[in-house]
Amino acid sequence: MIENLMEKYSVGALLYSPALNDNIAQAVIKEKYSRPYSLAICLEDTIADDSVEKAEEQLCITIKQISDEYNMKKFYLPKIFIRVRNSEQMLRLYNRLDKYSHIFKGFIFPKYTLSNADNYNNAIRKINDVSNKTVYMMPILESSDITDYDIRHTVLVKLKQKIDSVRDYVLNIRVGGNDFSNQFSTRRHCDETIYDIIPIAQIFGDILTIFSREYVISGAVWEYFSSDNDEWKKGMQRELKLDKLNGFVGKTVIHPKQIDVVNESLMVSGKDYEDAKDILNWDKSGLQVGKSFGGERMNEIKTNINWAYKTIILSDIYGIK
Repeated sequence: MIENLMEKYSVGALLYSPALNDNIAQAVIKEKYSRPYSLAICLEDTIADDSVEKAEEQLCITIKQISDEYNMKKFYLPKIFIRVRNSEQMLRLYNRLDKYSHIFKGFIFPKYTLSNADNYNNAIRKINDVSNKTVYMMPILESSDITDYDIRHTVLVKLKQKIDSVRDYVLNIRVGGNDFSNQFSTRRHCDETIYDIIPIAQIFGDILTIFSREYVISGAVWEYFSSDNDEWKKGMQRELKLDKLNGFVGKTVIHPKQIDVVNESLMVSGKDYEDAKDILNWDKSGLQVGKSFGGERMNEIKTNINWAYKTIILSDIYGIK
């Protein structure tokens, strides 16, 4: 169980890059980015409809280059995912890339919803039936039917049933902050967080309520990566703090500068680490509540146990402040 959670929590900062980018392979091979990080090679929104075939060709070149170099010389290999447009494209690409499957982790399903869930689920089952390793899926919840308040609860419950049916292949569930923002014609500035947009905060609350007790859910993308006085970074830190507080683990990033900010936010404070250790090592007989390591709060084993497990796992992956 712990090993499985380690895998899911370690997706962390997921760096997006368009599949047309012909510099991805060299950036990975030459270890240009801070670590740990994961990599999403995108064939969806970042690629124009008339450039999909070209992007697929470049994707195959990128994966082959990384694989060939890794076979000759080991380097830090991020978890690599391919964000596809539909299930048919995924099956077609897997047939071309299965010989390199040892270097990529799985597929990302954009706008995963009731109209396409079965197609995606059946495709990931077919791939895993023939694969010699688990090929994972990461569905993104960002479709307009989730926005519709009249049917949101029903849609989310049915989506959970769909996801439950392929539970063994689900590494993370992701949320689409920009897609939801587009539906409300909103956009946050670098001194605002996604939680300041009340309709989206409510959607995130519903998603977390339904999924986060059983699945790892990753936070929405932060659009800012540059400003004169690091306002972008301060804003991202504020949003990451709220992500973590509400139960998100990890975040989609769109610039290498954002990786360190995400990793820092996922580090565990020394006091939290000591409290988590105390809770997990507590004598199960007798008194089940006591003073925290720092002496400023209560530790209660029955109500803090899940938090303690999560805290220890995060400390193992991202370290202790």
